[in-house]
Amino acid sequence: MKLLSKMSSKKSWIICCFFNFLIASLMGLLMRYLYLFPLNINYSFLLHAHSHVAMLGWAYLMIYVLIVCFYLPKEKGEKPIYNRLFWVTEFAVVGMMVSFPIQGYALFSIVFSTIHILLSYVFCWLVWKDGFKEKINDHKLLLAAILFMVLSTFGVWCLGPAVSMLGKQSAFYQIAIQFFLHFQFNGWFLFAVLALFLKQFEDKIEKKSFKIFFTLLIIATFLTVAFPVSWYVENNVLSWINTTGVILQLVAFIHFYKMLKPQISWFKDNLDSTTKLVYGLALCSLFLKIIIQLLVLIPKLAEVSHQIRSFIIGFIHLTTLGVITGFLLGVLIQNKLLSHQSYLLRSGIKCFILGYIATEVLLFLQGGFLYFGQGALFGYYEWVFGTSILIVVGLSLITASIIKAKSA
Repeated sequence: MKLLSKMSSKKSWIICCFFNFLIASLMGLLMRYLYLFPLNINYSFLLHAHSHVAMLGWAYLMIYVLIVCFYLPKEKGEKPIYNRLFWVTEFAVVGMMVSFPIQGYALFSIVFSTIHILLSYVFCWLVWKDGFKEKINDHKLLLAAILFMVLSTFGVWCLGPAVSMLGKQSAFYQIAIQFFLHFQFNGWFLFAVLALFLKQFEDKIEKKSFKIFFTLLIIATFLTVAFPVSWYVENNVLSWINTTGVILQLVAFIHFYKMLKPQISWFKDNLDSTTKLVYGLALCSLFLKIIIQLLVLIPKLAEVSHQIRSFIIGFIHLTTLGVITGFLLGVLIQNKLLSHQSYLLRSGIKCFILGYIATEVLLFLQGGFLYFGQGALFGYYEWVFGTSILIVVGLSLITASIIKAKSA
């Protein structure tokens, strides 16, 4: 009841996050449409808008909401600063939503992106000051997530000097972008959703097992940045560093499984079928992400991994739609912040998952066809457009269910 009372004033935040997610998915659908019916729209500009709104308008802000609700004492979380900060951050997201499709990376989009980064620093400072009085397991994960988020932005601050000194085609510029993306996805987002997930186990996680998992995962996260760097710098040492990181990551998640195994039956018994479905999506996607990173240790696959576009998109969606979104939906439904009893919500979740799985299969099949020199998969663009519609419909139903519940 305490959490629900805290969340009653945050329903508009949740609706806003899903609105951003829906807009990002519509942009993605439009990009699929452009392959079938070309329009006078700059694809690259639209791609920048899609990625920024999905990352910063959905993942970032939804994690923001859950941190305020789960990790701050009620009197702290109700402070006006958090409400103001949320809506100013949403203003920056809307600014990117509008400016990126019109001008790409230019004055206004850069201004709004910079504002978002500065606001994220304010959020980190506030959360550090108001929360985390206890150094328990999930708190440590979330503290690491926040530090990774701050670290990732160093890559953004390097973009200006990189362009002025060496240009956008330079290795320095490309590495700065990959640095930002790596520590956003594998640091900030992954650690944050894992912290939220482990919080659902209350205090049932054994501290020694967690310490091994936590330590190995942090080391692996730092080491695996060598992989995207190796795309622009030829050095065998980078390959060995990445290999070490990927193996440590595997060992970390083996400990993750061992750590949770004694509690799995208890945990599942307290979940409804919809929550089990989305947590299953998240955990299966996480498992596939680890397997793919292991496969890319094969030299021939490593060479083409960043050259075949469908592989790249498939892997990014595996992380964002599968791992991150899966865990966020699970936490929301488990804690009754979304109602599993809503027919609209259940239908939306199933539609979203079906669309996600279908597009992932098509993306990796298309990548496989190109890798083996078989050309394009027959009807690929038509099929991937059709399956992407399912994602949009699913998110529309989920958003409608939240609005309906709020107005009831």
